[in-house]
Amino acid sequence: MSPEREKKPAGDRWAQDEADIKTDDETATKEPHLYHVLLHNDDYTTMEFVVMVLMDVFFHKEEEAIRIMIQVHRQGVGVAGVYSYEIAETKVNKVTQLARKHEFPLRCTMEPL
Repeated sequence: MSPEREKKPAGDRWAQDEADIKTDDETATKEPHLYHVLLHNDDYTTMEFVVMVLMDVFFHKEEEAIRIMIQVHRQGVGVAGVYSYEIAETKVNKVTQLARKHEFPLRCTMEPL
């Protein structure tokens, strides 16, 4: 005959059976969805400003910033970076604010991977 489990009072939130406790394997977290942050070409924003944005907001080295700027200029759009939703949204807002402050119509958007 097997012994019965001791019943814990319902109001005692610390009194859980071992079966109720989840292990790390059972509570695996999901990776966040990622988003491309895109810069779009226009006829007014200077190439120098786009390079500055890529270096200051997205922390690219000058050579990489120039490469992305040329892609934006030639193809109409370029990927400035890949981030989680909240970070991508913050980057888009920061680029938009900088562009407006410097009176450029530079468009920055985000899209899911």
